Amino acid sequence: MIIGKGLIAKQFQNHDDVVYFASGVSNSSETDKNQFLREENLVRETLNKYPKQLFIYFSTCSIYDSSKYNSLYVLHKLHMEELIKENAENYLILRVSNAVGEGGNPNLLMNYLARQIKSNATITIHNNATRNLVDVEDVRDITLQYIASNNWNKIVNVAYIENFFIPEIIQSFEENLNLKTNIISEDKGEHYSIDVHELDYEFTIQDKYEYLANLIKKYYR
Repeated sequence: MIIGKGLIAKQFQNHDDVVYFASGVSNSSETDKNQFLREENLVRETLNKYPKQLFIYFSTCSIYDSSKYNSLYVLHKLHMEELIKENAENYLILRVSNAVGEGGNPNLLMNYLARQIKSNATITIHNNATRNLVDVEDVRDITLQYIASNNWNKIVNVAYIENFFIPEIIQSFEENLNLKTNIISEDKGEHYSIDVHELDYEFTIQDKYEYLANLIKKYYR
């Protein structure tokens, strides 16, 4: 059973013994409590409807971002994680970083940057800010690998092995789209690390710059 229609949900096929819960609040700046309540109600409803199935919940690595730790979004996601741990017989909670793929929310970082660069718009960037980008197909493969392993009832950080500085992302867009970006740079931004040393997955591309270039060629060129 697939709950959701977004970027991650589209990577999976229906299976009677697995619930993929990929629907809910995706905007980390969300403040409307009704949106959080809608997701909570759907989680509870789905848990009650499929009590014996493995419950896969796609959470967020934003919990490691000190600038968002006390946000309503992060507190809500942590609450959903606890709800699932307490009520699901078998579960996998996958904390995903910034998934990149075809389509998806237009306000996702890479979609936003691609749109601004292609339209020759001016972009204000924070030089010290980093983001962790992970191919949505890697998210899919990691999920399926953990399902097959029966290594369940745990929280897994699903992220690439290194972060990317925003200027590195802009530069890769320029090189791979053969475009020049209008940039206003500010000496601001935060870096936060995501611990992936326990992630049981081997990325095909280990070089961060090659991995980034591949994402842009694959989804934006």
